[in-house]
Amino acid sequence: MAQEPQAITPTQAITEHTPATEHGGGFPPFDAQTFPSQLIWLAICFALLYLMVSKAVLPRVSGILAARRAKIDSDLADAARLKGDADAAVASYEKALAAARERAHAIATETREKLTAESEAHRKAVEAELADKLHAAEAQIAAGKTKAMANVRGIAVDAASAIVARLADKAPTAGAVDAAVDKALQR
Repeated sequence: MAQEPQAITPTQAITEHTPATEHGGGFPPFDAQTFPSQLIWLAICFALLYLMVSKAVLPRVSGILAARRAKIDSDLADAARLKGDADAAVASYEKALAAARERAHAIATETREKLTAESEAHRKAVEAELADKLHAAEAQIAAGKTKAMANVRGIAVDAASAIVARLADKAPTAGAVDAAVDKALQR
C-alpha cells in the first residue's frame, strides 16, 4: 500500500524551502553598496527613455496636435464662410419676401381699384337704367293720368247730367253741363 502524504503547515513550508542565508541582508534596492550602480542605470534608462520620447513620441504627438489645430481652424473658417453664406441667403430671402409682399399689396390695391371701378360703372349703369325706367314709368303714369282725366271729364259730364236730370226731372243742356264740369275741374 501507498503511504499517504503528510500535510505540511505553512510555517513548515517556508522554513524548509527557503534557506535563511539568501535573505539575510534586507531589501536589495536599499543596500548602500549598490547605490552607485543603481544611480548609473537610472540615468541610462532615463536618458534612453527621454531620447525615445523626444525622437519618436513627441513628433507624432506634435504632428497630431498640429493636424488637429489645422483641422479645427479649417472647420472654423468653413463655418464662418457658411455662416456668411447663410446670412446672405437670409438677407436675399427677406428681400425677396419684402418684394413679394409689395407686389401682393400692389396687386391687391390694383384689384380693389379695378373692382371699385367696375362696381361704380355697374352702379351708374343700373342707376341710369332705373332712371330711364323711372322716366318711362312717369311718362306712362302721366299718359294714364291724362287718359284717366279725359275719361273723368266724360264720366263727370255724364254723372252731372244724370244727377241734374234726376233731381230736376229735366235734362240739362249739354253746353251747360260741359261748362260746369270745366269750371269744377279747373279748381
